[in-house]
Amino acid sequence: MATFSAAHPPPHPPISESQAEDLLHGICFKTGPPRLIGAELEWLVLDAERPGRPVAPDRLRAAHSAARALPLNSRVTVEPGGQLELSSAPATSLSGCVDGLQADLTAVRAALIAQGLLLEGRGQDPRVPHRRLLTSPRYDAMETYFDRTGPAGRAMMRASASVQVCVDAGHEEPGVLGHGRRWRLAHLLGAVLVASFANSPAFDGPYADWRCARQGNWADIDSRRSLAPPLEGSPRGGWTRQALDTEVMCVRSYDGEPWTVPQGMTFRDWLRSGGDPVYPGLRPPTAEDLDYHVSTLFPPVRPRGHLELRMIDAQPGDDGWLVPVAVVHALFDDPEAAETAYRVAKALAETYGSSPAPRNPLWRSAARHGLTDPELRAAAKACFRAAAEALPRLGAGAHVRDTVGAFTERFVLRGRCPADDPPRPLAAAAGKEARR
Repeated sequence: MATFSAAHPPPHPPISESQAEDLLHGICFKTGPPRLIGAELEWLVLDAERPGRPVAPDRLRAAHSAARALPLNSRVTVEPGGQLELSSAPATSLSGCVDGLQADLTAVRAALIAQGLLLEGRGQDPRVPHRRLLTSPRYDAMETYFDRTGPAGRAMMRASASVQVCVDAGHEEPGVLGHGRRWRLAHLLGAVLVASFANSPAFDGPYADWRCARQGNWADIDSRRSLAPPLEGSPRGGWTRQALDTEVMCVRSYDGEPWTVPQGMTFRDWLRSGGDPVYPGLRPPTAEDLDYHVSTLFPPVRPRGHLELRMIDAQPGDDGWLVPVAVVHALFDDPEAAETAYRVAKALAETYGSSPAPRNPLWRSAARHGLTDPELRAAAKACFRAAAEALPRLGAGAHVRDTVGAFTERFVLRGRCPADDPPRPLAAAAGKEARR
């Protein structure tokens, strides 16, 4: 294990278990009236002429550099397999969020077209083999950790793409806008969102015939890291226990040495170890280590001050991504729609028991069957209807309303999801984009 010499002391003071609990209690839910929305869009990058083949690493790096060089409102980051991510700035309205992302996507697509490359919205990359583009201590350690439990972790890192929608946590007090209610709604509604937006069909392997194979990978990455905490009781207390009682993925080194990848050590164990000989040479954890540990937790809803909904597949088409952004905004931030969504999702979830997402049978059915599951289909219809009624009240523009309406008509009302469309060759997507 990496140790610290006098020349490389720990850069920050250690924290105690009670300090760690206080930090998590204080930062995981920032309360107040819900007013901000944001989105993080992940995209596969394709070769315009040979879209079915992986893009060479040097071309991917050039594309990422070109995107980062643009004067965007969104932040550009790169996932381990080379997926490109645009993270919007927090917006005070749905229109502000959508308009900013659309403008940035237009600029990024133009920069990539100039290099013969395209963006594709799919939850799971069908091109094989899946290679890791990024080499960094974080991703080296992450891959070592995930390899202990099987191939799901590598697939998640290298081949998955999502639409992540971020909403405010809400007021501290109970009620439709309270953070406890919104926290519970996010988990209850999650299976409906998985089923409605499933866009990672698998035709072989462990998730053959699943409509959302990406969700299968997330559920299987390890025994606890991707699980939701119990929803009974205080959201702060539940999340604090979940974070501290999940294994540490890695211990960062500040002296150039490889990062340590402990086995079977939770963050609470690390806090309590001190000079325990079970962990010889392991430095005590700091507040920065706790913050880093939280960034390696991948539950379907992650509290980062706001609520980050992580269960939605990347969507097809130029504007497919805005449908989940608009629907989530409506179901969380319009009181009438939120009440409908909570009632519908709660009734649905009660029939499947209280085991945590995403391993709850309801979530497994959503990933396998999409909206062919009749109960999920009925819930989705009610939620999309409530969202459509709420969008004008929230000031959504005609384009957003029409796009949500078209998705509802094409998929939800017919008990279908994007994965139910005929297999969509990557070449077809590339040809459409290249003709723009």
